[in-house]
Amino acid sequence: MNVAVLAAGAGGALAAFGAIELASATLGGRLTRLPRWLRTERSSRGMVARLASGAATFGLQRRLVPPENLRERLSAAGDPPGLGVREWMAIKAGCGAGAVLLAASVATRGPGRLGLLLTLAAPPAGFVLPDFWLSRLIRARLEEARRHLPDMLDLLRVTVEAGVPPLRGVIQVSTHFEGVLAAEWKRLAASVSLGEPQDVALARLAQRLPAEEVRTFVDSLTRAGHHGLPLGKTLAAQAARARHARRHEIRERAARAGPKIQLVVALVLVPSVLLMVAAVLASELVSPGIGLSY
Repeated sequence: MNVAVLAAGAGGALAAFGAIELASATLGGRLTRLPRWLRTERSSRGMVARLASGAATFGLQRRLVPPENLRERLSAAGDPPGLGVREWMAIKAGCGAGAVLLAASVATRGPGRLGLLLTLAAPPAGFVLPDFWLSRLIRARLEEARRHLPDMLDLLRVTVEAGVPPLRGVIQVSTHFEGVLAAEWKRLAASVSLGEPQDVALARLAQRLPAEEVRTFVDSLTRAGHHGLPLGKTLAAQAARARHARRHEIRERAARAGPKIQLVVALVLVPSVLLMVAAVLASELVSPGIGLSY
């Protein structure tokens, strides 16, 4: 019966992973966002507070050293509400502890050393799981910013050529768009209007959206602010390059989608179905009442 339970669990896990990867390949990465319980400030603060208190009880937060770039990665992810470096490390510690408990409950039914290997592999797997979601959220933000950047640059070029100062043009353009890039442009304009130096606000924009196209735009605004250079032709060239890069990215993603779908089906979905069938057969073979009667 232990073999049947393990086969069914492995089959279900593979099927779930395959479904997520298949949907991600089909929808072009639209599933790259944090779970809903991490996207609302009220629920995330309550959950993080419980994890932080539990980690502090065992002294885990004093022993866990956050990576040096964690603050920058959280900023690139849009600063999820209620999640700082300390809170994120508490989530990672909580996921690692939860994986240990889950593995311990399953390992007792595993044959031989499989249960021991599962118990040893569960803590690091649970510890890095939040980073997996964080990386996907960063990629989703950058993809959305690249999608809107060419149109916003074109409109900003028209606004600047009409005699509007660049920063005021950024404010006007951002009001006509929605999404990550428009929100970051509004945040840039609000920071400068509250007295923050423009160079510092632009550097923070490049940090929150670490894409090459955004860095180029930030450098152009910085040079224009220092030397008074015209922005019209520069913005037009950047918009053209951003559209070309976007078309190239779409072609590459379409070319990778077919092989990726075939690989997921062949290596994940088919084995999951076979494992589920094996679990049913194993449970039937080991159930009482089966045997030969003479």
